This record gives sequence, C-alpha cells and structure tokens, in this order.
Amino acid sequence: MVVTKKFILEKSFNGAPRDDNFKLIEEQLDELKNGEILVEAIWLSVDPYIRPYSNHVSPGTTVMGTQIAKIIKSNNKDYKEGQKVFCSTGWRTHSIINPSTLGKDKMPSFYVLPDFGNLSCSLGLGVLGMPGNTALFGFLNICNPKPGETVVISAAAGAVGSHVGQIAKSLGCYVIGFAGSDHKVEWLKEVLKFDAAFNYKTKDVTAALLEAAPHGVDCYFDNVGGEFSSSVIYRMKNFGRVSVCGSISSYNANPKDLPKVPMLQPAIVFKQLKIEGFIVSRWSDVWQNGIERNLNLIKEGKLIYPEHITQGFENLPQAFMGMLNGENIGKVLVKV
Repeated sequence: MVVTKKFILEKSFNGAPRDDNFKLIEEQLDELKNGEILVEAIWLSVDPYIRPYSNHVSPGTTVMGTQIAKIIKSNNKDYKEGQKVFCSTGWRTHSIINPSTLGKDKMPSFYVLPDFGNLSCSLGLGVLGMPGNTALFGFLNICNPKPGETVVISAAAGAVGSHVGQIAKSLGCYVIGFAGSDHKVEWLKEVLKFDAAFNYKTKDVTAALLEAAPHGVDCYFDNVGGEFSSSVIYRMKNFGRVSVCGSISSYNANPKDLPKVPMLQPAIVFKQLKIEGFIVSRWSDVWQNGIERNLNLIKEGKLIYPEHITQGFENLPQAFMGMLNGENIGKVLVKV
C-alpha cells in the first residue's frame, strides 16, 4: 500500500489565504485496478487561478493544482514506469490515475510530456505548459499585435506577463511593463529589454503612460484588473485591443463585494475598443502546437523563462501565499 501526503482546504478563504486555510494529511491508496497508473509528484505548480477557483469548492477538498509526476507503477499497457507526465491531481505526492476516464473536452488534464531535450521537465508547468500557452494564444489570438505597436502588460514580471512581453518584443512591438517592485522593474528593463517599465506602487499609472506612450496604447494584456486596468484602458488608442487574462487585484476580495472601478463604457465606445476575456482551455485542440511554438522560441534564444523554486512539498502553502503577495519573478514551482 502507498501512502500519499496531500493538502486539503481546511476552511474557505476569507480575504488573503492564511496558514490555517490548509491542512496536511495522509491518505492510503488502493491497489491499482486494470487500466490505472500510480504517479509520484516531482514538481508542483503554484498559480494565481487557484485562489478564485477555490471559492467554488467545499472545505475538505484536495487543493487544486497541476504537477509533473513520474509513473512508478503501471497497470496500463499504454504507459510505462519511468515516464514523466503532466497531471491535474492537486496538491498531493502520489495519485492513482486512469487515463481513459479523463475528459477530452477541456484543457488537457493528463498527458505524457513531450521531449524537451536537455531542458528541465519543470518547464511543462511553465513556459512549456499552461502559462506558456496562456501567453502565446491569449496575446496573439486576441490582441493581434503588429510590429511597431505599443503593448502594455500588467504583472509583467510573472510567468505569463514576462512571456507576453518577450513575444511582443520578438514581433517588433514597443513594450511597457508594470510590476510591484523596483527590483522587478530593473529586471524587466535590463534582462528582458522592455522599452519601459514602472513600479505601479510608486508611480501613477496614467502619468507613467503619458511619459512612455504619449500617443496611446494599441494592446493591453491585463493580468490584474481593478482601477489599474481602468487607467490603462483610458489611455488606449482608437481600435485598441485588450486581452483580459486575470484579475489578481480582486482575488482576495469577497465575491459579493468586489471593489468599484471607474466606468469604462465611455472609453470602450468612443475609442471603439475590443476587450475580450479568455480561459486558455479554449485552445485545447492546438495545445501541443503551442508547446512546440514556445519550445522553438527558446531554441531561437527569444524566450527567457525564470523559475521561482521552493523546496519541499510541505512548503506549498507558503509558496502560494508568497506568489499572491508578488514575491516571485517568473514561474512559481515547488520541488518535492
């Protein structure tokens, strides 16, 4: 018998997550049935979406999340011991999976990792996984950026924002990033070569855009929402495009009492803006193609992929809370 460790949601979030929202427990797994495999986690992903989606689950539920795992026992002829897989099994060290029972209509929840060459398999949770496809498809397919256009990105030092900025630079766009610390701002300018970057905590957003983009903004990749994004939208050019990826500024708010922001309709109407939200699962039919495209960008030297790594399964809650507090540059991961 195998015993797994797992984190459950001990009680629902009320504001920012705290230690007492999580509980580490052990669970004994059953013997494998025909068609099943047993996997052991190697890397676990820590993502902002976990916070709002957890509002819809009951206490006692395993905390949601994805991982890269190794097959350590197989009772399925199509899968071999030692293979590394991507799976959406939550915050747990071991899981039993029957691949044939998994749904095919949403974002892939299980697949054998493709060959990354000499790159770490951890990239399957970041630049060569869901965040990478979020950046690639969410930016290109919605914003439809053109060379010479001005692109603004919020949460620009995160896993998705930093990726979007590099794609925009590779296309010949003028890129402006906003982040939450002077260290991140310098990283965006010095390492990723953004044309301009600002600390939104110390620099007024409108003033920053008047300085860096006096003629307005063509494309805005929105990770944060709230009053910040309202300020950017009022600086858009005619026929500007906004890709709404997330709303991290409101994730810790009570869903029944969300913060109020300035009315956007005048800007949307008179500037004839396109504003579109998305969930990356809409591109599930071209998922592997996205991974290949991002892998090619890495091989061409056009994509830097920083990882913010925490050691130890038991430290998952701390990594998650730190990510929501903006402690990371790039993708947040926990190494088991």
